Amino acid sequence: MINKKLENELNKQMNAELYSAYLYLSMGAYLSKQNLNGFSHWMQIQFQEEQSHAMKLFQYILDRGGEVKLEKIEKPKTTWEGIVDVFDNIVKHESKITSMINSLVDVAMTEKDHATVAMMQWYVSEQVEEEASVSLLYDQLKLIEGKGPGLFMLDREANQRVFTPAPTK
Repeated sequence: MINKKLENELNKQMNAELYSAYLYLSMGAYLSKQNLNGFSHWMQIQFQEEQSHAMKLFQYILDRGGEVKLEKIEKPKTTWEGIVDVFDNIVKHESKITSMINSLVDVAMTEKDHATVAMMQWYVSEQVEEEASVSLLYDQLKLIEGKGPGLFMLDREANQRVFTPAPTK
């Protein structure tokens, strides 16, 4: 059985993952309107990943005898100043999510909940990958100033991304 403090923290993280999904979906819609369909596809894959991350937490809370508490999802931003601004926002958002995950691990360690510490290690590793892939794209977009032939090459490359769901256990 999970204690209430950890249950609350896990629910907070689950809801943050759902907001992340919503944010990426909004970014995908914006990029589609900019005729950057490859980047829009990339965002839609990211939307699926974030939903998968939320569902992993959802199931874990239930498996530990906790109560899932779905909260109202904040309305995400819908416009940006271009693709470089979109990725600047992503870098900042993923950094915030990493901080939240690290704090959750700290709480699990303080509470001596080894099962939660072990489960959360997947999220710690996932965030390293998330931040690295987003930072690479962001740096490349800055190099080409978010325009020109390089933008279309990156857009085509982004369209190749495929969805890999989070492991459920």
